[in-house]
Amino acid sequence: MDKNTVTGLVLIVAIMIVFGIFNSKQAEKYEAEKQRQEEIQKKQNPDYADSLKLQINDSLNNSANNTLQTHLSADSLFNTAMQKPEEFYTIENDLLKLTLSNIGGRIYSAELKGFNTYSQKPLMLFSGKNNDFSFKFDANQTTVLTSKMVFEPAGDVHVAMNSNDTLVQLPLRFALGNGYIEYVYKMRPNSYLVDLDIHFVGLKEYIEPRQTYVELLWTMDSPHQEKGFSNENNYTELAYKYHGETSIETLSGRSQEGTEKQPVKINWIAYKQQFFSAILINKSNFDGAEMSFKTYNEKNIDGLIKRFETYTTVPYNSAEANQNYKLSFYLGTNHYNTLKSYDLNFEKLVPISWIGIDGLINKYIIIPVFNFFENFISNYGIIILILTLLIKLIIFPFTRKSYVSMAKMRLLKPEIDKIAAKYPKKEDAVKKQQETMMLYKKNGASMFGGCLPMLLQFPILIAMFRFFPSSFELRQKAFLWADDLSGYDSVLDLPFNIPFYGNHVSLFALLMAISMFFYTKITMSSQSQSQNSMPGMKFMQLYFMPVMMLCFCNNFSSGLSYYYLLSNIITIGQMWFIRKYIVKDEDLLRKMQEHAKQPVKKSKFQMKLEEMQRQQQLQQKNRKKR
Repeated sequence: MDKNTVTGLVLIVAIMIVFGIFNSKQAEKYEAEKQRQEEIQKKQNPDYADSLKLQINDSLNNSANNTLQTHLSADSLFNTAMQKPEEFYTIENDLLKLTLSNIGGRIYSAELKGFNTYSQKPLMLFSGKNNDFSFKFDANQTTVLTSKMVFEPAGDVHVAMNSNDTLVQLPLRFALGNGYIEYVYKMRPNSYLVDLDIHFVGLKEYIEPRQTYVELLWTMDSPHQEKGFSNENNYTELAYKYHGETSIETLSGRSQEGTEKQPVKINWIAYKQQFFSAILINKSNFDGAEMSFKTYNEKNIDGLIKRFETYTTVPYNSAEANQNYKLSFYLGTNHYNTLKSYDLNFEKLVPISWIGIDGLINKYIIIPVFNFFENFISNYGIIILILTLLIKLIIFPFTRKSYVSMAKMRLLKPEIDKIAAKYPKKEDAVKKQQETMMLYKKNGASMFGGCLPMLLQFPILIAMFRFFPSSFELRQKAFLWADDLSGYDSVLDLPFNIPFYGNHVSLFALLMAISMFFYTKITMSSQSQSQNSMPGMKFMQLYFMPVMMLCFCNNFSSGLSYYYLLSNIITIGQMWFIRKYIVKDEDLLRKMQEHAKQPVKKSKFQMKLEEMQRQQQLQQKNRKKR
């Protein structure tokens, strides 16, 4: 590159950095001002939350509080939470520990046994009073919320878990006259599934006869518990599955907030974190749902990622004295095989597919092979190395074919130059192209012969790109200097943030970019000059792409950067081996010369070129006659 090009590139990078810093500061100011305005509106207008379409919890609580004075008798029957202190009950199995609150009878917290957060605290899928599971209905001309009721243990209580237990059960009941509302929580050994049987018994005289459905609100604050807020946030999202479908729909976690309103039947709704999920299942289906999420500021003091909210309904028949609903919660890991074992399409929550074929590669090749080796090898860095070697061994024929094609083009360079010198004029472009194609044909070469084998490898690269960041197996698994292969590795923390790069130096990402540079350089040296003569192509491949990948992978899974590093190093070694021991230039040139002596059958493309040449010559003759 000349001096002017270097100066231009430096200026472009400088402008991008300045713009990124400015844009980041403006975004922070905008978010702070937005939150300030919301707080002002809340203070000025008590009903402000009602105007927020999906702040369901606040709007329902406000509705219940507003009816306190006008419907005191009905409120005193149902809304008893203010009259008693909050108490907690615990049920657990070998995988899961649930803390239940008497206020609303809801799950107050869910702890997954055997796992810790990145900061080595017990892993709580959710915890705290801001997480809600509440029914809303009309009774005696007022709005009633189960979150206002105080539930007591009742019936067959079995909360111990030992080797002989097959069921942990805790019924929580809110009694009203001869009727009651009851939640029965059930857990079984070695299962992340929690059944919730809901009974509305003997409440016919209280609930309005016009009631045809009961409203259900489910809210959850998703905590930050993995390495790197940005990466975890990208994989924390809301998902749901339609009744009768096998695929799922998602609200992208990369957005700041999102809302979805679906009037059709929904089988289950998931609040998905990067490696864990809370899923609400209704085998009888929900009658549509309004779902939303909002991303917290990265520096929030509560250590939260997103707030999820769902507002849905279940049918209610006022002609029947008793109403029963069977729901379930999945509160567990995003381990692919574990999710699949429940046979409810939960495994679709693991993002292993992007273009279709990559999902098949992950599902039937990568995941089974990975799981096979982890039965014998505890070091996941070694497993990734073995997996990479196997992949490179499988695609070695394509690598060899690609190298041979590029080598042929390079060896034909002198002949191609002669053809170019023979037809220097633009009007002879067709003749030049025709002779060039004939040269390729005679020597068994192809302009695109090196591209096709590489293109066939593309789905594998995409499969790896999808597998590593979402692989539960890599979570908190250390290798060399990386303390967690599912997150970024940092060998140097910077006191400032570089736009598009980050505030740390990932060594695996840096080594990957360096290996990519040398791999590209070696590849270009194997190509003909004509293949490298496109304006800007050399700069894009040799410099821009490695820098772009460096910036991209710096905050991504170190396992992915490690895989790409190994892939580049192995490919460089394969190309050296092919050139030194398999495909020598002198042998390849001799084979090309022998091939050139054989009669050449014209291809359809070549025949079209000759026809175009004849038409061009005919037009020139006609112009001369005129």
